[in-house]
Amino acid sequence: MAKALFGSVVTPVELRVAEENAALRARVQRLEHELAELRAQRDAAIAHELLSLAGDTAEPALA
Repeated sequence: MAKALFGSVVTPVELRVAEENAALRARVQRLEHELAELRAQRDAAIAHELLSLAGDTAEPALA
């Protein structure tokens, strides 16, 4: 039973690795969210630019 109890003890190194892993996962999630926002802004800017280039003569794509 002592072996089973000893095996369940988490060492400080393992705890630090787990905390670092959680922090890195949170950072990746924030960066993915920021990337999605930047892509949406880029797409909106491209759409705006295309519409401004087309001017008043713009026709639907399937016309």
